[in-house]
Amino acid sequence: MSEQHPIEAAVAPGYEFTGPSLELGGLMADASTITGTRVRIPLAMLNRHGLVAGATGTGKTKTLQLLAEQLSAHGVPVFAADVKGDLSGLAVAGEDGPRIQERASSVGQEWTATAFPVEFYALGGQGTGIPLRVTMSAFGPVLLSKVLGLNQTQESSLGLIFHYADTHGLPLLDLADLRAVVHHLVSEEGKAELKELGGLSSATAGVILRELVAFENQGAAAFFGEPEFASEELLQTVEGRGLISLVELPELQDRPAVFSTFLMWLLADLFNDLPEVGDTDRPKLVFFFDEAHLLFDDASEAFLDQVAQTVRLIRSKGVGVFFVTQQPTDVPDEVLAQLGSRVQHQLRAHTPNDAKALRATVATYPTSAYDDLGAVLTSLGIGEAVVTVMDERGAPTPVAWTMLRAPESLMGPADPAAMQAIVEASPRHARYAEAVDRDSARERLAARLEEGARKAEAEQPPATTSKGPEAPAPQRWDERDLVQDVVSSPVFKDFMRTAAREIARGVFGAGRR
Repeated sequence: MSEQHPIEAAVAPGYEFTGPSLELGGLMADASTITGTRVRIPLAMLNRHGLVAGATGTGKTKTLQLLAEQLSAHGVPVFAADVKGDLSGLAVAGEDGPRIQERASSVGQEWTATAFPVEFYALGGQGTGIPLRVTMSAFGPVLLSKVLGLNQTQESSLGLIFHYADTHGLPLLDLADLRAVVHHLVSEEGKAELKELGGLSSATAGVILRELVAFENQGAAAFFGEPEFASEELLQTVEGRGLISLVELPELQDRPAVFSTFLMWLLADLFNDLPEVGDTDRPKLVFFFDEAHLLFDDASEAFLDQVAQTVRLIRSKGVGVFFVTQQPTDVPDEVLAQLGSRVQHQLRAHTPNDAKALRATVATYPTSAYDDLGAVLTSLGIGEAVVTVMDERGAPTPVAWTMLRAPESLMGPADPAAMQAIVEASPRHARYAEAVDRDSARERLAARLEEGARKAEAEQPPATTSKGPEAPAPQRWDERDLVQDVVSSPVFKDFMRTAAREIARGVFGAGRR
């Protein structure tokens, strides 16, 4: 590594804040020397969003834990996805030991074992946690198109399906409802009703239905239904400390689409529901978007534009968003440009693509007192990071090589029995634990077809008497059979259906409804 400039004199003034702030750690002058300068983030700047990045095993999860602890201590609620289960330890006081004390002493930290108020959630109740559900209507066609991998034409058709359901009193509450409506719209009756709006081709309907089956196989069926989760539940405090809401994500690799689009729906829902507050002395909520690359992989330009717009505007609602990922280049430029605070753990440059990503990362940093920032980034140890934040004036601070503080809660998973006890003691458990099965599009279409069948039978002329043997009644098959297949399918009988919001909330999908 090249020789470093004097760091403390160059960096220290940029981190001397007068208002409340989060303590990240101590400034490092070189690989072995920690100065007395503290590296911090002003609390008021956390709604300017941020990025935590770094290779696997470099300390991103512990950094997220450290930030969540201090936000909670300042009375700021936190939402985070617990991808590996390690964050559940926030609910348990940490374990003291020589290594903890050594780290705390080196950065001037008065370490105290502390447990924090935590609420555990699980998508659709699949895991240890209060079930999180959303109605299909509220999820909307744009996010669903992203999940299903639809092209622009198919997305437009899906929007038409949602519009038809909204205007014809057919609540879309779960996957079964949506499939029933699609089947109906390619029947003779449905084609006539939809003709004035442009119609739905059988080929497009087939693609949508096939993708819905694949989505269902990822475990998505349990996620759609009611009681629908109200996003304001995340804005809670407990005895002056912010509530930390954790969503358990077991087997994430098998259901990345469910995970990433759920988080984006929740963020859009917050955007829609919260009032404008402008600049405040602390955020209402800080939202950690882990495994952020899953959201942006193979996303359309329209979807990326919506994400960028949501991130840009939600700041005025008092919500800060931190994206957590391996490479800063995982986040699109239009989103990355809005992230005011950055905690960058070690980057690796073992391949040509890694080296290219390293150069791109270095180019995005503000003023640096380091001769070779790329060399610093590749030589960071576990628990070290390069940090730059927005100061109290909204200007970027100089880059600081930082030894991070030690979390004060348990750095590992909590005991499952203790987690279950927390879940059952929560006032939200009674509100969301039991699924509600109510009348929705599938039942209404089935009832409509049954009514039509009864009328047709009543209008038939009486059969004439014949001396010969009666001829067997001809078999009838029409769209009722198709919808009845959906109704009677054992896969759908356990689906959770509810009375949903008929108009989509949030910026995603509202324009197509």
